[in-house]
Amino acid sequence: MIGVRGQWADARERGAALWACAYFFSLLASYYVLRPLRDQLGIAGGVAALPWLFTATFVTLLAAQPLYGALVARLSRTRFISIVYRFFAVNLVLFWLALRFGAAPVATARVFFVWVSVFNLFAVTVFWSLLADVFSSDQGKRLFGFIGAGGTVGALLGPAITLGLSAPLGPVNLLLVAALLLELAIFCVRRLERAAAPRRRHPAAEPAGIGGGAFGALPELIRSPYLLGVAGWVSLLSFGATMLYLEQAHLVAKAIHGAGAQTRVFAGMDLAVNLLTLATQVFATGPLLRRCGTGVAAGALPAIYVAGFAALALAPRLAVVVVFQVVQRWMNFAIANPARQVFYTVVGREEKYKAKNLIDTVVYRGSDALYGWVFDSLQTLGLKLGAIALCTLPVAAGWLALSVRLGRAQERRVAGPDAATR
Repeated sequence: MIGVRGQWADARERGAALWACAYFFSLLASYYVLRPLRDQLGIAGGVAALPWLFTATFVTLLAAQPLYGALVARLSRTRFISIVYRFFAVNLVLFWLALRFGAAPVATARVFFVWVSVFNLFAVTVFWSLLADVFSSDQGKRLFGFIGAGGTVGALLGPAITLGLSAPLGPVNLLLVAALLLELAIFCVRRLERAAAPRRRHPAAEPAGIGGGAFGALPELIRSPYLLGVAGWVSLLSFGATMLYLEQAHLVAKAIHGAGAQTRVFAGMDLAVNLLTLATQVFATGPLLRRCGTGVAAGALPAIYVAGFAALALAPRLAVVVVFQVVQRWMNFAIANPARQVFYTVVGREEKYKAKNLIDTVVYRGSDALYGWVFDSLQTLGLKLGAIALCTLPVAAGWLALSVRLGRAQERRVAGPDAATR
């Protein structure tokens, strides 16, 4: 692992990486306290309503995008990150009040499902945008696995809190714990800024907003074939994840009954994913990214989807979907996601914050909504879960080919003199 072996470039890099670890730890601990409750409430709100919830998530992100663009354009990165996270923390308190006093339980469950999906994408996208701005491509290959391990420890803490305290305290009261963890993340952001720029002594010297307009993300995306390729990769990631999630929801709802039992299953899956991810990040992510490149690392995930959907087509059972879900999430968090974040280190600052946010939120959740309706349409046509899994195989194969092409494009940008602006 970086640091343990004395491979830091200097003390500044070490400090920045450690604070980034703490930041990601706090952020994912907060999210993983919420995730099992979200999945259980998603079922409580009705499995048939899930495509509508994906659509609502997309519409919410589409509406929020111009506001986010305005914040990024006008405020320093530390300030707009603090505003985003504190907004989410206040929302958690409001949800706690609504759930605590039983206000419109079905409607609240559905709104909470949408909210957590929005929170997850915005919070994590902001994190990786900052890291792509602070670290270079070479640093990303060396450090993003180590930094991701910090997040994985936080992701391990979240399900552990849920498993340990959901029965004696009740899941609803854990929303306040998630809000406190977001405050800790804000503190870590400020420390990361100081560690990354130790010579800055006055707050006025902090990098200002990146400029541009609130709607600047779309033009940035359209005029860049490279970013369009990344957007295609993210959309195909959504395709695989959405199809698998909906198959999982149907199989869990059929086989496991009771909110407590379902929440424990989801929390147990999260725990398994994060233990596997942590071990991989500590020992393998950095060396694999450096030796094999981003294309091979990003392509590992669609390769898992090809194998997993083939298995699910042959045996559409709960055990198969659980193993498939654990393995693909492990591969995504440990290998493919760090590779995808390195893709962004070779673009300009406005692209890192605006276009990246558009891709990782609106494109991703828009794809969720689209593919949710695709799944629903296939069921309407009479296809069973195994047949739907079979239909996904050609798409996953195309996703694998795109991964290789993007890896080559990223390496060309690193080698070129105008890599940051092409």
